[in-house]
Amino acid sequence: MVADVVGRSLEAQHTMERRGLLLWMMMVRFVVLLAMVVVSSASLSPSGINYEVVALTAIKNELNDPYNVLENWDINSVDPCSWRMVTCSADGYVSVLGLPSQSLSGTLSPSIGNLTNLQSVLLQNNAISGPIPSNIGKLEKLQTLDLSNNQFSGSIPSSLGNLRNLNYLRLNKNRLSGRCPDSLSNIDSLTLLDLSYNNLSGSLPKLSARTFNIVGNPLICGPSSVNNCSNVSLDPLSYPPDDLKGSLGFSAAAQPGVVRRRRVAIALGASVGSLVLIIIVVGLFLLWQRRHNQQIFFDVNDQYDPEVRLGHLKRYSFKELRVATNHFNSKNILGRGGYGIVYKGCLRDGTIVAVKRLKDYNAVGGEVQFQTEVEMISLAVHRNLLGLFGFCTTESERLLVYPYMPNGSVASQLREHVHGRPVLNWSRRKRIALGTARGLLYLHEQCDPKIIHRDVKAANILLDEDFEAIVGDFGLAKLLDHRESHVTTAVRGTVGHIAPEYLSTGQSSEKTDVFGFGILLLELITGQKALDFGRVAAQKGVMLDWVKKLHQENKLGAMVDKDLKSNYDRIELEEMVQVALLCTQYHPSYRPKMSEVVRMLEGDGLAEKWEASQQKSTDMPKYLRSSSFEPQPSSPTYLDFVEDTSLVAEAIELSGPR
Repeated sequence: MVADVVGRSLEAQHTMERRGLLLWMMMVRFVVLLAMVVVSSASLSPSGINYEVVALTAIKNELNDPYNVLENWDINSVDPCSWRMVTCSADGYVSVLGLPSQSLSGTLSPSIGNLTNLQSVLLQNNAISGPIPSNIGKLEKLQTLDLSNNQFSGSIPSSLGNLRNLNYLRLNKNRLSGRCPDSLSNIDSLTLLDLSYNNLSGSLPKLSARTFNIVGNPLICGPSSVNNCSNVSLDPLSYPPDDLKGSLGFSAAAQPGVVRRRRVAIALGASVGSLVLIIIVVGLFLLWQRRHNQQIFFDVNDQYDPEVRLGHLKRYSFKELRVATNHFNSKNILGRGGYGIVYKGCLRDGTIVAVKRLKDYNAVGGEVQFQTEVEMISLAVHRNLLGLFGFCTTESERLLVYPYMPNGSVASQLREHVHGRPVLNWSRRKRIALGTARGLLYLHEQCDPKIIHRDVKAANILLDEDFEAIVGDFGLAKLLDHRESHVTTAVRGTVGHIAPEYLSTGQSSEKTDVFGFGILLLELITGQKALDFGRVAAQKGVMLDWVKKLHQENKLGAMVDKDLKSNYDRIELEEMVQVALLCTQYHPSYRPKMSEVVRMLEGDGLAEKWEASQQKSTDMPKYLRSSSFEPQPSSPTYLDFVEDTSLVAEAIELSGPR
């Protein structure tokens, strides 16, 4: 009976979509086939080996990488475009190798010459030594080469004169010696050349560079005279290098071959643009058709059968949920979030539910949030993750129906002192921490693809009738393939819970969830909010910085929630603080995985992990020690970081399009 009803409802929709879907599939197949032919024929050998992967791996193997910034450079990968510090062009070739200021040492592999599509090489401000590989001269497309402030030695390769498209060359502050090669005079497009502060000697060739700096080479300039040396003050390179051209008044006419390349680019762009236009038109048609059909299919009327289910989710009528919540009465509000309001409701069969009503479905991001939450909760089924009973969709409404959590959220238990409700005791707080960790472990390591929650905080951890932790609110969650290290999006979440690297770069990973979990542990310990946690004006600030200070001063008792009084175990308190500080380290690579967090909370491996982290902090250069969990007298705090990102230091939610 149920199958027949669903089948009849869907038959019309499927018939209308088949034609458009067939056209769409043909277009997609054509584009994919074209891309595969172009990319595979250019970058793969007959045996399927990607030469760019081999070249980058060789570069990695000859560099010393103390902070594992090249951790995801994997020889077994078929595509380096998702690697850190690597940028690819639209056609899938490595075009930028950007590793500035990464504390790298070792030597630069000659294999860099095999990355024949490179346009920019940015290795400044490291400690790379040895000679400059002459193979760099094979990079005919190279426009920017910055090897400044390293320890390169030997002579400047004459092969650099083959780089006819080069317009930006910085080799300053190295240990280069010998003559400046005459071949550099062949680069007519050169706009900026900085050879300052080396040990160069001999006469200088005739150079076309508009901005030229040779100061700091005593064998050329003499000990005091700068008559033959430019003393130009050069600013560090701001990426992308094209910005430099405009600031120096650079024009296409100054470069031979640029006009020709522009014509090719225009022709190629026109072809690609036409193809993209066709795809957009077809896509818009299909999107209109799909939304039109969805509105018809989900239309609410008096004959609607509430027992019809799609998969394990039930479709509710808007009328049913309106009655259940007493016309969405304000007295039934359980909470408010960035996207909607949650109401307590009672269905006709007596089931108590929580109904989340999106504020404005038609607003930008509203439908995305709705679909994300349905998709994520449908994929992730675990005792410590919030389930979904069903949903309701109309032309103007989107609602989600969840199980009701009688004990509210962790935030409400900690900070809303309801008369007659007992204090959340220490044993329950430990149990909440472990349950939340297990839920996040499932999302990160047991789901395929893995799921990043992106908004882990006390307000999003719900408590059932047994005070079991339930991770909820998946509206900001992201799917991520296990081969991917991160996803880059607009910053969303709650300030004070957001990891530093996510605030500054928009890159989120499972390690951003680990940071949020560490802040959650501190909320459980202190009973306070992550920002403006103090009860008097003099105490206001960032909880993480305050806890670090108290931990350094060995004043753990001062951070414990006053409602607990002395009813807690000091050894367990110290262990939980250590786990929290491990989770909130500045560098994401230093934070533990959630599987390690679960083991530590269960009493396994914390001592070793803590000792290793302290040793790592000791070995770290002084200028980077602010990234460890041990506070330094002059190191920046989390509050400094928030202020530097121009965000107001309060617990604001960053919602909206993702």
